[in-house]
Amino acid sequence: MFVNAITNTMDPHTEFFPPVDKRYFDEEMSGVFYGIGAGLQYTDGGIKITSINPGSPAAKSNVLQPGDIITKVAQGDEPPVDMMGFGVQDAVKLIRGKEGTFVTLTIKKPDATLKTVKMKRARIENVDTYARSAIVTDSVKHSKLGIIYLPEFYAAFDDPNGRRSYIDVAKEVEKLKAEKVDGIIMDLRWNGGGSLYDVVQMVGLFIDGGPIVQVKDRNNRPQILSDKSSEVKYNGAFAVLVNEFSASASEIFAAAIQDYGRGIVIGGTSTFGKGTVQRQIGLDEKTGFTFNESDLGSVKLTMQKFYRISGGSTQLKGVVSDIVLPTQIEALKLREKDNEYALPYDEIAKANYKPWGSLYDLNTIKQMSNNRLAKDSAFKIIKSNTEWLSTEDNKANSLNLDDYRKEKKLVKARSEQVNNVLKLKDRLAVSLLPQEKDIYKDDKAKQERTALWLKGMSEDIYLDQAVKVVEDMIGLESLAKAQTSSP
Repeated sequence: MFVNAITNTMDPHTEFFPPVDKRYFDEEMSGVFYGIGAGLQYTDGGIKITSINPGSPAAKSNVLQPGDIITKVAQGDEPPVDMMGFGVQDAVKLIRGKEGTFVTLTIKKPDATLKTVKMKRARIENVDTYARSAIVTDSVKHSKLGIIYLPEFYAAFDDPNGRRSYIDVAKEVEKLKAEKVDGIIMDLRWNGGGSLYDVVQMVGLFIDGGPIVQVKDRNNRPQILSDKSSEVKYNGAFAVLVNEFSASASEIFAAAIQDYGRGIVIGGTSTFGKGTVQRQIGLDEKTGFTFNESDLGSVKLTMQKFYRISGGSTQLKGVVSDIVLPTQIEALKLREKDNEYALPYDEIAKANYKPWGSLYDLNTIKQMSNNRLAKDSAFKIIKSNTEWLSTEDNKANSLNLDDYRKEKKLVKARSEQVNNVLKLKDRLAVSLLPQEKDIYKDDKAKQERTALWLKGMSEDIYLDQAVKVVEDMIGLESLAKAQTSSP
């Protein structure tokens, strides 16, 4: 905490990682870790096991079950650490470890009996980290759209055979093309970024080559990162769905798609606004700064800034959505521009690139969306109530108890009104791809999570608007083609 108090005054993304935090960061980036294969949840001051992965050390132990409470964790035969008061993330850091090492858990069963179990950590893949896709079918418009959900731009940097986000997205694109979808929506909401290399390759799936992003280091030397391939994996109607927490690599992707005119960016007024690049630097003088697996930890240091091919930075400003949808998050002071230590916005020269050349008019699409939103009671409520609630956050509270209770009752009522309209009344028809419907038939926990994911999308008012925008794009492109081919 002391070291980070210093590093964060340089910029919000320069921070110190103790070795266990560095390992956890790498695991989250790659989606692969060495652990026991159990889902955890914080409940009543304890760490509860909620699910067991089939074939994992936890399953093979024949001791651990959902509902068990983890009371102590020991590394091998070392003295155990009491878990009382630990959060899930801190507990996970202790339970995970290096390949082939042992962890010993003390658990309390639902009948209050205590058991101790020693397990050898094994390789576990967190499939929830990886890209996945689904299909939305509209029986009225007779359209079929693909959705690619990408939680982060993951990459297994230390494993040449590990998963890469751009390769996985390319596979999802091919699956959706095989289903003959009419358009694709890339969902980057809550995606905080990740691998710079992967985002450059990923944009290349949707354009026929050219610059993707510009990067400038501390010596002010700009470098253009480009897609070298002329192959286009998908050339149909395309949209990128973002929110205020889409950051870094997500912003590079959305900005490139927007600058090329390759697709439409849909979301809040703007994305997060992180236009900086970090590098891990180890602090062990014996192994040198290039080796980041240091016993003293490492520093994630801001080394570069990135810029759009149009010349502007995404720093502070983020990516401004083409189609703006009112959101609850808009009024919250949580973006890069709200941090007093954030680096400034600036611009460099524009790169040389050729726009895509779409058959639809963006202004027409915007007007069609605005007309819908003007009639949509849900977004009207979100907009008016969010603006009102933001003023309440900065308002002085009355010390008169009755007045205070009245104010808080009104705030609660407004908040509940917003929450009540966030779910669609007429659900979207969302389904897995036909070949993936039984993908988790042997894993009940993953089945349940997948079902919740599909249900969440079917009720998602923002995805519903994105679907309508892509259908507008398809309709205008079809009309333009018909007019061009008519005598």
